[in-house]
Parts: sequence; structure tokens; C-alpha cells
Amino acid sequence: MTPMDATALRELQAPLKQRYRDDPESARAKLHAKADFSDAGITCTVGTWAGPARAGFHPFTGGDGSDACSGDMLLQALLACAGVTMRSVATAMGIEIRGGRLRADTEMDARGTLGVAREARVGLGEIDVVAELDTDADDATLAKLAELTERYCVVAQTLARPPHLTIRRAARA
Repeated sequence: MTPMDATALRELQAPLKQRYRDDPESARAKLHAKADFSDAGITCTVGTWAGPARAGFHPFTGGDGSDACSGDMLLQALLACAGVTMRSVATAMGIEIRGGRLRADTEMDARGTLGVAREARVGLGEIDVVAELDTDADDATLAKLAELTERYCVVAQTLARPPHLTIRRAARA
């Protein structure tokens, strides 16, 4: 792939932005994911862009580490979104990023999901995303890049302000 500069990015997105201004409903994208219980054991196989990924217990909840952990998968989705957003924002700002690494860290208290302690949270704690960038940009510019990345990253904003979630059983046919 050829690198994209700010002009090419604006040219790519300008018609989309105009269409969404003219017809806000056309900006609503339906997203979906599918999973099944095709494998034995207490696992769930999730369809991903790269193929099926089998999720199972984290080692702290009884797994042996051979299956994907859904908490890790959530962090991976966050980094995928934050990385694409960061590169897009950097391009728009004219920041050259020669390379970089992203890392997301959090903590899970297994007592919550195992029902050992009612006061223990079920879920992940605070998430810290760290970007190590190979760039000549100054600290103020990088702070603005981080701020805008957090602001425009769909997954980060979904985690920061979670939508209502319903888990329900489909009616039998």
C-alpha cells in the first residue's frame, strides 16, 4: 500500500462527509458479529476477518491458555480501532509516523466472574493505552494526537460511554 498524505485522505473522505451532511441516515452503518458453539467444551468460536477464533476460559478462571481470552480480544479490538484512528488523525495533522507500537493494559479480578466475592467487579478495570511512536513531533503535538485519537476512536468511546446491552434468546422457529 502506498502511504496516504493529508490531501489524499481529505479527497477520500470528502464525498462521504458531504453525503452524511446531506443525508444523516446514510451514515448509519450496521455492524455485526457471529459466534457458535461448534467446538466441544466451554468455548465459543467467533468469526473474525482472519478466520474463526475459539474463545474459552482465561487461565485465572480455569483455562489452560490454549483458547483466546475475550478480555484480550476486547483489548485487541480497542488497539485496532485506536491504531487506525491515530494514523488517520496523524495523517490529517501532517504528523509523520515512521513506526510505532501500541499496548493496552488493564486488570480483571477473577473473583467477580467466578462469583467468589460480590464486591469484586465483573469485567475489566481501567484501561491504559500507551503509544510508542517513531516520530519527530513535539510533545504538545503528540498530546493533541492522543486527545483526538481518544475522541474519534469508536471502540474507545463505546467503552467510555457504554451503550445499553441486552442478551436475549432468539425465538425458536
